Amino acid sequence: MENRRFEDKKEPEIVYSRSLKAGKRIYYLDVKKARNEDLYLCITESKKKAAGEEENPQFEKHKLFLYKEDFARFTEELNDVISFVKNQFGEIEERKEWSPAAEAEQPAEETETPAEAEAENEGEEKKKSGFFGRFMK
Repeated sequence: MENRRFEDKKEPEIVYSRSLKAGKRIYYLDVKKARNEDLYLCITESKKKAAGEEENPQFEKHKLFLYKEDFARFTEELNDVISFVKNQFGEIEERKEWSPAAEAEQPAEETETPAEAEAENEGEEKKKSGFFGRFMK
């Protein structure tokens, strides 16, 4: 017996698409058409999984669906967050194009910035001070 529930299910039509290569990741921005003819944005992050078979690489994908009625507020909040980061760290440098050769030239382990180390220490302190903190000592 066939499972008819999935027979009629088709992938939503992509009406507009852009992609952005960002280091080892690729972001896909797809405008899709829902069954009710409404449009929505699907943002997909695709990242190659850890070293494995080069013949059949595995990709980790994460998707975010953003509906048009939320575009304005999403844009406002995104711009607010970007402004906050710029105010904290100044202008943000554009990412240099990623290549395997450039990665081989970089040291394997990156060092933590003082802010990252402080944030990590704060997180550890919060863990210790909470309910489960007494069990972690």
